[in-house]
Amino acid sequence: MTHATAITPMTSLRWAYLCLAGSMALVGSYVGLSKLLVAVFPVFLLAWLRFGIAAVAMAGWLRRPQDEAPMVAQDRVLLFLESFLGNFLFSVFMLYGISLSTALAAGVVMAALPGVVALMSRIFLGERLTGRVLAGIGCAVAGIALVSWSKRHGAATPSADPWLGTALLIGAVCCEASYVVIGKKLSGTLGPRRISALVNLWGLALVTPLGLWQALSFDFSRVTLPTWTLLLFYAIAASMVTVWLWMTGLRQVPAARAGVFTVMLPVSATAVGVLLLGESFSAAQAGAFALAMLGVLLATWPERQSA
Repeated sequence: MTHATAITPMTSLRWAYLCLAGSMALVGSYVGLSKLLVAVFPVFLLAWLRFGIAAVAMAGWLRRPQDEAPMVAQDRVLLFLESFLGNFLFSVFMLYGISLSTALAAGVVMAALPGVVALMSRIFLGERLTGRVLAGIGCAVAGIALVSWSKRHGAATPSADPWLGTALLIGAVCCEASYVVIGKKLSGTLGPRRISALVNLWGLALVTPLGLWQALSFDFSRVTLPTWTLLLFYAIAASMVTVWLWMTGLRQVPAARAGVFTVMLPVSATAVGVLLLGESFSAAQAGAFALAMLGVLLATWPERQSA
């Protein structure tokens, strides 16, 4: 009996870690692959289709389980903010940012996530912010500046604005960090499936007017079957699977520790950019990514603890 009680929490914690890592790896993969989608769909139409497909897929997740308490006013406000920041604004900033940038550059900028999560955890959750975290944030900022400079001096399209693209990606980082902190509060009162479905519905409501506006002038006949298949993967991964995995992990892991797993986002986004999209990996970009990864290590390396 004692042996079972000692093993079960550790197994549960490992499952939580696996959920968090899998969630961020999926986010990074669709950040990279969305470069292909924004070349076909306007941004608001793409976001509207994403939320609409996921709403159909998650219709059965809206019902409140019997063992779950009814929502209070604070829960409804947090759900709106979780969707507005983590779904709506993150999608807009990320999709517009990556259309002016590359999946590789997005990976470097997204490497600032653990530092930003740590900073927000300090401000909103009262967690301690160490000198190493501050140094990590500094490295991430330096990496962002370097990748912006490299795009300014080596952009393939003269009309592109690398600074605007980077600024939008930074906005996406702040939205995603807010999503982590707010999600921690929500996971204490609502189940992962219901959070996923409700957050997605808010996203659908927010983007519907703009999505319909762009749909009226869009020629759907030129969209190929592989693009529809990629859109289906993007919708299910972005709105359903990643949210459910993340909220499942957050139920047992503190927000600051969960922020460590956001390192999977820039790693998978960069891998998709280099391996699948054929993006080049220049010396300046390699240096920027190294700085960003150093920032991740400084911000997230566990403190030495006694046995």
